[in-house]
Amino acid sequence: MKVSKFIRPLVHDLHAYVPGEQPKIKGLIKLNTNENPFPPSPKVLAAVRKATDARLRLYPNPTAQILREKLAKLHGCQPENIIIGNGSDEVLALAVKCFVEPKSGDGRWKMEDGKNLAKATVQYFTPSYSLYPVLADIHGARKNVVALNPDFSLPNVAELKRGKKWDFNAALTLVTTPNAPSGRGCKTSELEKLCRAQKGVVVLDEAYVDFADENAMKLALKFPHVLVARTFSKAYSLCFQRVGYFVGNAELIAALDKIRDSYNVNGLGQIAAEATLDDLKYYRANFKKIIATREWLSHELTKLDFQVLPSQTNFILAQPPLLPAKDWLQKLRDQKILVRWFSAPEINQFLRITIGTQKEAEALVKAVRRIL
Repeated sequence: MKVSKFIRPLVHDLHAYVPGEQPKIKGLIKLNTNENPFPPSPKVLAAVRKATDARLRLYPNPTAQILREKLAKLHGCQPENIIIGNGSDEVLALAVKCFVEPKSGDGRWKMEDGKNLAKATVQYFTPSYSLYPVLADIHGARKNVVALNPDFSLPNVAELKRGKKWDFNAALTLVTTPNAPSGRGCKTSELEKLCRAQKGVVVLDEAYVDFADENAMKLALKFPHVLVARTFSKAYSLCFQRVGYFVGNAELIAALDKIRDSYNVNGLGQIAAEATLDDLKYYRANFKKIIATREWLSHELTKLDFQVLPSQTNFILAQPPLLPAKDWLQKLRDQKILVRWFSAPEINQFLRITIGTQKEAEALVKAVRRIL
């Protein structure tokens, strides 16, 4: 029996998202997946330990109500303006499902009054988060991909209008801010101009914003068509628990909630995130350490003839000297240091390096000197 006949053609042709390598041998310095090098707050660990009791047999709160109330207080909005997901990846996937028309049964996109394909369009810049095209393809959406400027900065609205490829009517526009994998920050004033110009839903994906000079949360509360995505993974040391969220217009949030899986966020994750919000002082001190190490590492690698792009995240994008970046990937791995390399032509000459502890950064610099 040919098993492939059971698989939808759309799924059969998908290229799945490729996560960063997880080490299979001990002793590697892991600088490839943008995890926070510092552990969760002791108060968070204590709260999770305390919760590992008879409650494990019960379902968690289906809407993460307590967490939403705490986040609403933090962001100056109402719980109705927030939806919690199994990491920000889930809420991004919900946005595609909720706001974008998929292909019909004949493999074509529906057209609005025969005029355009905007309602079927997921739009984003490149290079940016490599999950976006995967989410669009899973849904059967049309992708509109527009290049960032050569220095990876965001084109302004006038430039986008001149370029003609950008769709100001796209059903869903995804903007990574600060950008990944470049690390470049975006000015809130420029993001506001883009949001004003867009007619469809705009998601500002702020996974790394705690390491940046600016954030755009106010735009989610100002414009009815703007959502801001945040996560507890990158800055708050909770990758293991998978907790993310959207902030935005209550009507959009209610629509997303209709298609959310029941009990989508596990109880221990909710408790860990709640406890995190009760100890922000601990995390903000860690942000300062990471930023200081980022600046030190950027300076040291520059002295070794790396071209290091300015970063507003907990990683840097750097072009190494003498050898192709892919060769550097393996040479650093031979020195027991994992970094990330992407094959996409726009960035295949760069390495993306997570900011670890100061000790790990110093080990990386020593390894680079040995290789040179």
